[in-house]
Amino acid sequence: MTPAREPVWPGQPRPLGASWDGDGTNFAVFAEGADAVELALFDESGRERRIRLPEVTAHVWHGYVPEARPGQRYGFRAHGPYDPDRGLRYNPAKLLLDPYARAIEGKVDWDPSMFGYPPGGDDLVADDHDSGPHMAKSVVVHDAGFPWGDDRHPDVPWADTVIYEAHVRGFTMRHPDVPAHQRGTYAAMGSPPVVEHLQRLGITTLELLPVHHFVSEHNLVARGLTNYWGYNSIGFFAPEASYSSTGTNGQQVSEFKAMVRNLHAAGIEVVLDVVYNHTAEGNHLGPTLSFRGLDNRSYYRTVDERPRFYMDYTGTGNTLNARHPQVLALIMDSLRYWVEEMHVDGFRFDLASALARSFHEVDRLAAFFDLIHQDPVVSKAKLIAEPWDAGEGGYQVGNFPVLWTEWNGRYRDTMRDFWRGARTGVADVAYRLTGSSDLYQSDGRRPYASINFVTAHDGFTLHDLVSYNDKHNEANGEGNRDGTSDNRSWNCGVEGPTGDSEVSFLRERQRRNFLTSLLLSQGVPMLLAGDELGRTQLGNNNAYCQDNEISWVDWELDEERVALLDFISAIVALRREHPVFRRRTFFQGQAVHGALKDIGWFTPDGTEMDEAEWQAPDVSTLGVFLNGEEIPDQDPRGGRIVDASFMLLLNGGGEPALFKLPGEPWAKEYELLADTALAFVRPPGADAPSYMAGEELSMASRSLAVLRKRT
Repeated sequence: MTPAREPVWPGQPRPLGASWDGDGTNFAVFAEGADAVELALFDESGRERRIRLPEVTAHVWHGYVPEARPGQRYGFRAHGPYDPDRGLRYNPAKLLLDPYARAIEGKVDWDPSMFGYPPGGDDLVADDHDSGPHMAKSVVVHDAGFPWGDDRHPDVPWADTVIYEAHVRGFTMRHPDVPAHQRGTYAAMGSPPVVEHLQRLGITTLELLPVHHFVSEHNLVARGLTNYWGYNSIGFFAPEASYSSTGTNGQQVSEFKAMVRNLHAAGIEVVLDVVYNHTAEGNHLGPTLSFRGLDNRSYYRTVDERPRFYMDYTGTGNTLNARHPQVLALIMDSLRYWVEEMHVDGFRFDLASALARSFHEVDRLAAFFDLIHQDPVVSKAKLIAEPWDAGEGGYQVGNFPVLWTEWNGRYRDTMRDFWRGARTGVADVAYRLTGSSDLYQSDGRRPYASINFVTAHDGFTLHDLVSYNDKHNEANGEGNRDGTSDNRSWNCGVEGPTGDSEVSFLRERQRRNFLTSLLLSQGVPMLLAGDELGRTQLGNNNAYCQDNEISWVDWELDEERVALLDFISAIVALRREHPVFRRRTFFQGQAVHGALKDIGWFTPDGTEMDEAEWQAPDVSTLGVFLNGEEIPDQDPRGGRIVDASFMLLLNGGGEPALFKLPGEPWAKEYELLADTALAFVRPPGADAPSYMAGEELSMASRSLAVLRKRT
């Protein structure tokens, strides 16, 4: 370390972070309980110069450094009491990342100095070893000149949205048409071959697993693994540096923007999975990387009577204190930054219930929701909640307020049970197919409040859902104890890979069943990247630490995988072409305009279901008529949308079934558009098999048929 050579001026307390004005950089950081804060500047050789920030305004320490330019690496060192029993963990020996850093360069190498206490010792004693040489650095960024051109948000209506959940690295690492040096990066994600695949599939919205800069936990690194998913954020403004192909000293910002621009040009929205519920600093024995050393009591929820310890609603050791004004400001500033500066279109909030805990219980009136709803920028973005956390009472599916959509875990569980033959009846299936009105209608939300999914990053892939009864997580190094055992999966008779053609055909049909029912349900469908290609994780249902072929998408497509891709693309197109599959209002079960009800439910003998059949647990066959002439158009002047009408036939049983097609007033004649047993989807303009009302349609076991009413 050498003495500071640059002068430092008082500067301004806002905006927080490092702000370059063309001549120098203003540095500002919140640290309410600190006695002093030093700015640490690093040159290209790693030599450090420390400058004490000269001013403090409303607990924000600030100073202006002339000649500090974009690309300058920096951090903070906060002076103050080290008294964990009072929740105070100041230690100037620990280099701290700027919570508002726009870019982060380098990695945490897990030297013992990363911890605020001596190796193997008690966290009540401070450690004075310097963590700077082993710590990642914040980077001054100025990217106002990025050539956005005429880029704009695609603004896809919620009802028309089809989400595709993907991992920047894993989705592109094995793509043969992406240049090798770009694979696994933002550049690859926005490259022509990847964008063309997304367009071929027909998705509207790409949801990326966390791209906020994150840290792999010490215990994972020690086992030769990594936090592949990225749910361990440390920089809420900084794009993850390892996903950049052009450099990490600020170049990651421009590369991310270019990815967004390319996806927008193709009409595809970008939604980020964001983790504001906790940080990478872990519990009281975790490392000191940023927030803990700047203002532990403000940034984290500590136990009231014992502030040495943390409230843990996330299962990670800490919970961000979303009750504190500065933490709320941090979250809102981050969200606005990603919308306004990075042009993203929305957010999926990981463990969102943790953000809504005003005290202990989850609170619909929490300040977090108030700030989101009144914000003129963030309130217009797509808002998706993972409506649960790891704490008591954290499962809150159906309980988030208006403006929010939710990952519908009830949908996942119900549809898995139905297609595996769990004998749970069809009443719950009907709710899930029609937008889950039991969860969302009473508080004024629409069917698109339900984000429907069968698979997601957390759990089995679709291939594995129909190929394994049990998890196989041995590669994670935890004795197969990690990951849930409640998979609601069915291996179709053989565990794992098989050469049995009958089992293989059944598994293929099951994949088509899941995806077809998902895409034709009311609400917003979400597909897991690679499911349309038959991606397998070899039975691993918790591949969070597997940055390798277990998690990466395999782009070597055989005939079977191409057929699945074509089938699913056709079903996505069917959804896109017909508004009856993406209604903006719930079904009423009665006539709205004409004489025919907007929806009808049928037994295999062609009669409408009665209450006893609704409640019978052994019923596994269901017909649903969707009246395309009874769709309100949401125009305030009234009116309706007129579409074709459809009959969906679902046989979730293990035996074939005959289904008698209902006659008038429902229909006189039907044409078959899709059949999962035949792997058949009628090409546009082609003739389709037709059936007269009253005829019996033979359905294979565990199959789904889509018929359209002929006019």
